Amino acid sequence: MGNREDLLAGARHCLEEKGWARITVRDIAAASNVSMAAIGYHFGSREALLTAALIEAIDEWGTRLGRTLSAYGAEGASEAERYEALWAAVIQSFTDDRTLWLATLEALVQAEHSDDLRRYLAGGQVEGRRGLAALLRGTPEGEIDDATARTLGATQLALFTGLMTQWLTDPDQAPRAPEVVTGLRALGGIVAQPS
Repeated sequence: MGNREDLLAGARHCLEEKGWARITVRDIAAASNVSMAAIGYHFGSREALLTAALIEAIDEWGTRLGRTLSAYGAEGASEAERYEALWAAVIQSFTDDRTLWLATLEALVQAEHSDDLRRYLAGGQVEGRRGLAALLRGTPEGEIDDATARTLGATQLALFTGLMTQWLTDPDQAPRAPEVVTGLRALGGIVAQPS
């Protein structure tokens, strides 16, 4: 690997170990065995390097989670059983990829100060809405219209994000997959009632 790749790997390691806010240039240089000056040369700033490292990590995680979720549920299972299996896989990722989820939450705060990071995260939300809607409908993403992405996909993403914060904060009290499905059924009964 070259210095640029070493810096990205070192920054990713630091994100996992320390989180965004506590990382110094010295930490990244030490983790990557590259000089501190190389950060400025290759990325311009600590923030730009951390943004690039986080984007790389999220892209890899998204690909891995997408493969996992696309195979959720047992062959011949009902839609409800498959949906519960989807949530079980998502919840498992909150444990397996905890440091990445925490870094992503920190990045949301940091996006207030970085237009590049904000644009990346906003674009990821657009893709996430469409991808989740496609997953639930069992169709390719290209066949999901904007209205479905902004309703079904956005609602699923909101559930996903809310559940993530609960699992990262208090995993002992956070709902498990069967409780999520039961809660959604109860909510569906409320929403389905005419006004």
